Amino acid sequence: MAHEPHPQPPDELDAEAVRTWSSLALAALGRAREDIDAINVYPVADADTGTNLYLTAESADRELTEAFAGVTDGTAAASLPRAVRAFAHGALIGARGNSGTILAQLLRGVADVLGDEPAGRGPARLLAQALHRAAEEAYQAVAHPVEGTMLTVATAAAQAAAVAEAAAGSAADVARAAYDGARAALERTPGQLAVLGRAGVVDAGGCGLVAVLGALWQALSGQEPAPEPVRGRMRAPEPCAQEGAGPGYEVVYLLEASDAAVGELRARLDGLGDSLVVVGGDGLWNVHVHVDDPGAAVEAGVVAGRPYRIRITHFGDERRRARGERVQRAVVAVVQGEGLAVLCEEAGATTVLARPEAPPAAAELADAIRRAHAREVVLLPNGAELRAVAAAAAEQARADGVRVAVIPTRSEVQGLAALAVHDSDGTFDEDVVAMTAAAGATRYGELAVAERQSFTSAGICQAGDVLGLIDGDVVVIGDGLARTAEAVLARMLGSGGELVTLVLGPEVPDALAERLEAYVQHGHLAVDTVTYRGGRFSAPLLIGVE
Repeated sequence: MAHEPHPQPPDELDAEAVRTWSSLALAALGRAREDIDAINVYPVADADTGTNLYLTAESADRELTEAFAGVTDGTAAASLPRAVRAFAHGALIGARGNSGTILAQLLRGVADVLGDEPAGRGPARLLAQALHRAAEEAYQAVAHPVEGTMLTVATAAAQAAAVAEAAAGSAADVARAAYDGARAALERTPGQLAVLGRAGVVDAGGCGLVAVLGALWQALSGQEPAPEPVRGRMRAPEPCAQEGAGPGYEVVYLLEASDAAVGELRARLDGLGDSLVVVGGDGLWNVHVHVDDPGAAVEAGVVAGRPYRIRITHFGDERRRARGERVQRAVVAVVQGEGLAVLCEEAGATTVLARPEAPPAAAELADAIRRAHAREVVLLPNGAELRAVAAAAAEQARADGVRVAVIPTRSEVQGLAALAVHDSDGTFDEDVVAMTAAAGATRYGELAVAERQSFTSAGICQAGDVLGLIDGDVVVIGDGLARTAEAVLARMLGSGGELVTLVLGPEVPDALAERLEAYVQHGHLAVDTVTYRGGRFSAPLLIGVE
């Protein structure tokens, strides 16, 4: 729940001002979201800039609210560093899209100055310096800065703030000058960036930043900005003849990595695609890039450190959404394993990455259904424990008019089997029946390592034993991956099969896959074998037999 704004004394730059700024900014972006989406033509005309900025601000506001839960106003007033750091961190972990990522870095720049609060600098100077640092860090975060964008608007705001501070203005005066400078710069963007001029619109990201700066002035002065002063420049953009150009995927993830590793990552990603923005610091980064090979972008993150919260979006679907079109049918799949997520995304599915210790909630699945932007959705939970969560998400989506079918897949290999027969050209009922039949005809096995002594259906296991499971039950207790996997395969193929699917975990060597493929070929000449890498967070080995 958002913090309720309170009247702010003039020139009071404290934690309460930051909390009020956050709430007002979220409300302003909420009001402007659809209008900003409508003028989004750069860098990709995918009609989501307003939504991305709103979701980024929502994450920032939530983090800030949680940081001060149960804290009295008196204590909060003395905690400006704590407030701005929570504000910036929330934006960083929840940043969406190109614009949201840049907003997160702008807020980090503000936090770098206001989070220090050294003696000898009054509120006006602190704020002016914070806005300068914000613009500076945002430029540095973008691999190839372009004028006529959100970056230009941020720089103009910082310059205007510096002039107001030099004239001995208050913090509220500095905020007003930044707001006015940003508005003026926004009006100039169609003349600076050709694609904006052709469409007859101002920059969408810059428009959102103006709303955020207007909220800052309101928080410090108590005066409400004039209602949507730039709205008159907005009109729906003309269809862009080049809308199909450029990379096909947007890849976003959080990354735990060192500064040196991120420097190498920037160079590697810059060679893979465009619209590269890497923001953050102190070991935590938000990475955003547009590429044709999403797997390579994720792999680059794995080389640099520990990527998570990976989101891969296909621009074909986003461009249809930008034109107000829904695809007829889509598949949403829950997967445990980054490699499996990329595999399913390349097959056309919208994915939700489930980490072993953090299964997705119904709201996360409902968001994935919304992102699929389809009239009909087939949902693959790929885990028996997620059946209830998937059903709840489906109910939410049905309330929004989306037709949803949940296929009771209990493993990723069943989900892969269902995805392999998915036919978006057939009727919904036929497609669901075929996918359900393919999943149901796939027996699934798994290898896991016992963490402690315990009783199983195959006997007592000790910590470190390799457990072989079939359809969720332990059937083999072994002392090595290879022999245990062969024992599981022997049982699964005892009743026949046509195709074996092997999904290898991140620490499993390729030699194991070669050994198991040879084992299947030797004993079952008519059975084919396919092997995939599950990636980080996947089980040591998944086995599917169709």
